[in-house]
Amino acid sequence: MNKIVHDIGLDVHKETIAVANTTEVRPYGIIGGTLEALDKLIKKLAAHDVELRLVYEAGPCGYVIYRHLKSKGIPCAVVSPSLIPKKASDRVKTDRRDADQLARLLRAGELTPIHVPDQEDEAIRDLVRARTAAMNDRRQARHRLKGFLLRLGFRYTGRSSWNSS
Repeated sequence: MNKIVHDIGLDVHKETIAVANTTEVRPYGIIGGTLEALDKLIKKLAAHDVELRLVYEAGPCGYVIYRHLKSKGIPCAVVSPSLIPKKASDRVKTDRRDADQLARLLRAGELTPIHVPDQEDEAIRDLVRARTAAMNDRRQARHRLKGFLLRLGFRYTGRSSWNSS
């Protein structure tokens, strides 16, 4: 017996997730942005003869949904927004349309999933990004302070204007 494949597109945001299913004429709707709401949706859509395949765009919400679905054995893909084919005429962007487009493109096989790093690699990336941001903030603060002092007429005549010790 063949399984029926349901390709489901998710447009993930902080508070909500827009869901579109290719097997239904209308979009599924909008659910809460929690893993519990997603589990409830999966339970509602799953059946013994149905295979679910989900896809969502990489974004600020990270890979929590991907890892959660993989731990449950549900196929999930994460795609880069820049790799999603778009028509020149598609100018209206809504959550429902984005989810529907993701579901249709997944069904057509036109999406290229990205590599999802494991949690340790992601933690190192976050640490490096935080350090880079802190270094940039420090440099900007020094420039602002030097400009402020210069406007007040204070000039430093030494060899180096900043000492890290």
